[in-house]
Amino acid sequence: MNSVHLIISSVIFLIIESITATSIIFTTLGRSRYSFDIFSLPIHTNGYELQLTDGHSVNFNGHFASPFNQTLITVADPPPLHLLYVTERNGYSSIYLDVVSYPGLDRTRKRSVLETESTRSQRRLVGGSDGRISMKDRPSLVGESLIYVSTHEETSVGRTSWAAVYSTQLSTGLTRRLTPQGVADFSPAVSPSGLWTAVASSGENGWGGEVEELGTDIYVFLTQNGSSRVKVVEHGGWPSWVDDSTFYFHRRGDDGWWSIYAAILPQNMPFTVDSVVTRRVTPPGLHSFTPAASLTNNIIAVATRRPGSDYRHIELYDVASGKFKELTRLVAPRANHYNPFISPDSSQVGYHKCRGAGNNGKMIKNDLFLESIKTEKPDISLFRIDGSFPSFSPDGDRIAYVGLPGLSVVNSDGSGNREIDPDVSAFSTAWDPKRKGVIYISIGPTFASEDTDVDIYSVEVDADEPGYTKLTTGGQNNAFPSVSPDGKWVAFRSGRSGHKNLYIMNAIEGEKGGLTQLTSGPWSDTMCNWSPDGDWIAFASDRHSPGSGSFGLYMIHPNGTGLQHLIHSGSAGRTNHPWFSPDGTHIVFTSDYAAVSAEPISNPHHYQPYGDIFTMKLDGGELTRLTHNSYEDGTPSWGPKFMTPENIQWLVDEEKCAFEDSQWLAISNRLDDAKIQCGG
Repeated sequence: MNSVHLIISSVIFLIIESITATSIIFTTLGRSRYSFDIFSLPIHTNGYELQLTDGHSVNFNGHFASPFNQTLITVADPPPLHLLYVTERNGYSSIYLDVVSYPGLDRTRKRSVLETESTRSQRRLVGGSDGRISMKDRPSLVGESLIYVSTHEETSVGRTSWAAVYSTQLSTGLTRRLTPQGVADFSPAVSPSGLWTAVASSGENGWGGEVEELGTDIYVFLTQNGSSRVKVVEHGGWPSWVDDSTFYFHRRGDDGWWSIYAAILPQNMPFTVDSVVTRRVTPPGLHSFTPAASLTNNIIAVATRRPGSDYRHIELYDVASGKFKELTRLVAPRANHYNPFISPDSSQVGYHKCRGAGNNGKMIKNDLFLESIKTEKPDISLFRIDGSFPSFSPDGDRIAYVGLPGLSVVNSDGSGNREIDPDVSAFSTAWDPKRKGVIYISIGPTFASEDTDVDIYSVEVDADEPGYTKLTTGGQNNAFPSVSPDGKWVAFRSGRSGHKNLYIMNAIEGEKGGLTQLTSGPWSDTMCNWSPDGDWIAFASDRHSPGSGSFGLYMIHPNGTGLQHLIHSGSAGRTNHPWFSPDGTHIVFTSDYAAVSAEPISNPHHYQPYGDIFTMKLDGGELTRLTHNSYEDGTPSWGPKFMTPENIQWLVDEEKCAFEDSQWLAISNRLDDAKIQCGG
């Protein structure tokens, strides 16, 4: 009897598993090409570049740490480097400490990174093992206490950042929040003595929707417990201490140039904005930002964007002489370099950049096509795809996606990738639930006006030559098709009335076979998705504030009745791209509900560096954040099968490191459509 019960229980479990276990895919434009590693160059000599991280993950935002544990100290010549850094591996963000030695280093000869052998010990300090998925950022060590940013505590308030500074005692794992509740802190820097921590903070005002320079001020507080917190600088970010009374920071000046400023705290009076002396340090005429101060001299390492350059480079600035010294441009002129940091003895400057394909031209090991992202939802397999606007076939066995340009189809296990059309300017994909191998797409420019030529086509992707059928006429921004479960109708948005509203047309014959206007009004209804039972169509709309750029989610019956508001992240919020779960009880979407998680200037370019993927029940319950990072995550799709949570690499030799630096840092007006080539 027990064995029979066991068999029955196993069968029931498998049935439940097959019903409830599903997959979500989404896009982070450019992220699959980052392949960041941390490198260093000597400050005082004409030395060679060393790769400090191991080349197997996305590693960034480093910090040279003094050894806090005697067992980590190695006697060697040259002495080992203790590198603290953020890494994205195994589907989540962690902070690691690597002790890196170069025992065979030849000081007399320049050597390439690949020729320089290293030994390392690695220790994960925080992230992943505690079961809480979150973004980690900007780590530093004070004795055995790790100071860092994390997003593991939700605010429960829409459009507010979850980023806060924490202290974790490494010997015990005891973690203390240093940021007050209801406040977001970014870019923490600990003073040389460890007494003070400075942060860029939005304070009680919160995030105002900025996508370039955050409207942050700089606060300082006691590192030990977060007390004695006080605002010392209005308008500033990315602090870096020289000593316990002086730090540098960046801001964009009234003349438009990002520059480095110094803040000098008073010695014998309380810290206040009025008592702190600030002055501009770097000159206008170029952008200088993300400073790293030397503790032993008047040198600052900064990232720069110079007139006519498409690349971000690390330079040294001598505060006394007012002169710059180039570093990374001399080593890798056609690569972007990010967020410098200086060793305690001021001998090395570190930074991160894309490691590229290497000197032998081989494919990057972690150039991933499908990246498994860990979630706190065991019944959902979450993947980032190296493509845009993905969608699952009805059986979940295939994925369609676009390459901007290009349309492709791949098996959900990553095999059989096939480019249907490399040149089509397609966006938005949706599979026909009844006709095998038929996909609906929009063809034309994105983010365009109501009268722009955009039309919907069905494509027979399994034919030897893809067959295109044009379904809409007039080209009045007809986009975002979604097919009814019975395969008879296509819902879409169109600008034909002068406003973007929703329409329903015949799925096979298009407008010629019947057309109904579903919504009407002087607003934008868009990005629609049909529920699995056919009763609802979910969509994004700015109808609460037409023309404001603020979008919330709504749903409506296909007959135009029963309009319901689902979620809105805030009065100026952006919530988009709804997609129903296979059982129709939840939706997945992208939103700025959790605001920004880091200073946007510290990253490559993202149009909307605040988008995260969320799920929610249709009644508004169980709002769950699935992604935690400082990127732009978007265009999610929900499939009926559980994909094995394993990374899938590209099997073809793709262009490496093809992403852009922040476009709003560009100084020249040159039009240059060439992709950035990183890694030298």
